[in-house]
Amino acid sequence: MNIRLATSKDMKVIAKIYVDTWRTTYAGLVPDVYLTQLSVQRAEQKWTQFLNDSSQDTFLYVVLNEQGITVGFAAAQIHADDGVRIGELSALYILPEAHGLGIGKKLMATIAAHFLKADVFSMLVWVMKKNEPGRAFYKRLGGKYIDHRQSRFGNVTVKDEAYEWLDITTLVRHQN
Repeated sequence: MNIRLATSKDMKVIAKIYVDTWRTTYAGLVPDVYLTQLSVQRAEQKWTQFLNDSSQDTFLYVVLNEQGITVGFAAAQIHADDGVRIGELSALYILPEAHGLGIGKKLMATIAAHFLKADVFSMLVWVMKKNEPGRAFYKRLGGKYIDHRQSRFGNVTVKDEAYEWLDITTLVRHQN
């Protein structure tokens, strides 16, 4: 397994993984019409804009399997809140056939290490409340519930929860 920073050349495969995993992970959680309207082209534009957002400190990592095929990615950014720099995991998606291989933990450790090099020591992530596997994953890695909000997908409102790590060195240690 190889994890590396994503480049503009990775955006098409990132977009495909994003759309494919949304359609499997969020089936039954958001309207089917929303999922069927997802497009790889629009997702590619979204992630290209994310990567090139000069107003934010953004970055993406991709994970490649032993055959060199990209099977997942993570996106993150650094926010400044009253002078305190906080890391946010914006996305973590792994193709279903690559689940259970420890890729999620390794991506989390990689994101945490990136934050630490940038003198960012805490991180948060938003996850749909009904996404039980996602919430359980973040809790297993030590994420603590801190907040909630609502998001809209089509005409449906969903509840999101925020999980936080005040000391992300624990995530780096999880990998070792």
